[in-house]
Amino acid sequence: MKLTKEVVLAALSNITLPNEGQNIVECGAIKNVQIFGTDVELDVEIKNPTLQYKKRVEVDCLKAIHEHAYEKSKVKVNLIINAPEKSNIIKGNEIPGVKNIVAVSSGKGGVGKSTIAANLAVGLADLGYKVGVIDADIYGPSMHIMFGLEGATPEAIQIDGKSKIKPLESYGVKLLSIGFFAQSQQAVVWRGPMASKALNQLLWDTHWGELDYLIVDLPPGTGDIHLSLVQSIPLTGAVVVSTPQNIALADAKKGVNMFQMDSIAVPVLGMVENMSYFTPEEFSDNKYYIFGEGGAKGLAEQMGIDLLAEIPLVQSVREAADAGRPAVLQGATPVALELLNLAKNVVTAIEKRNVSLPPTSAVETTNEAGCSTK
Repeated sequence: MKLTKEVVLAALSNITLPNEGQNIVECGAIKNVQIFGTDVELDVEIKNPTLQYKKRVEVDCLKAIHEHAYEKSKVKVNLIINAPEKSNIIKGNEIPGVKNIVAVSSGKGGVGKSTIAANLAVGLADLGYKVGVIDADIYGPSMHIMFGLEGATPEAIQIDGKSKIKPLESYGVKLLSIGFFAQSQQAVVWRGPMASKALNQLLWDTHWGELDYLIVDLPPGTGDIHLSLVQSIPLTGAVVVSTPQNIALADAKKGVNMFQMDSIAVPVLGMVENMSYFTPEEFSDNKYYIFGEGGAKGLAEQMGIDLLAEIPLVQSVREAADAGRPAVLQGATPVALELLNLAKNVVTAIEKRNVSLPPTSAVETTNEAGCSTK
């Protein structure tokens, strides 16, 4: 088959870039097309410099040419970054002594986000890192239970003449949760501004000391707390948790898209598929995919992000959470090893992110739609 520039452009016109409203050809992103027999080399201009976005554009170009032009073409994509210049000064305030801040999010409740956040934190501590956790799930706090600290109350200490909250410690992790300050049977019924104010107090009125990682357990969905967080502090990245079920994945995709919005631009470190499969104790070689198979893996590939772990549905994980001892501490069990592997993968993802991308800026609100980092 003879390839022409017209055929290649027609194939590429099937790609629509996020937030552009036009296909990749109409919006002028294709700057040059060179054809060498059946090989194609493209120069593509993009405005979003994030690693996930660049990977998505490359994959989309490759697929479009293979599906609509010639399936055996060798395709090389040269990306030209034309992003608005940003100051290297991080806007908002960094938390003193905290090196990396990681948000753990989910599009839907009930997928085990808090369980993953707790085990990630303890796994990182087990690897020798200094770790803290903020339970920012204001309306449904559970970290104080998962860390065996139900009924405990943090103390106030004086730091440089100011009163600060001293976080409690469990399993080598510093923890602060709204659950420490609310009665166990009391529902937290707050409007958005009050919940956001509570989050800011957890962030700024606490003496965290020196931390390698601060894990923030967000509420499910996308809302005031998420926006308050990206406005308050520069996040290193986000981890999105989902089950393999299509209904959960639909909301997880919205969560990923929120962090990848041009106006927010928080790197998504990857996805975690929780309750990936069930293996009965008496038939340890059998896997039953109760909620579907490979859903999060497929979504991660589609969105150009990593799949960090596939955590099985195991009774001991639930029992460990209820007992206040995260399952990653179970030793050499398959689920504990997979949870520890999650912590290792997050460390690797953050190391790559910190080498390839500049620090994330805290977001400032504007009077227009969306947010701004300027």
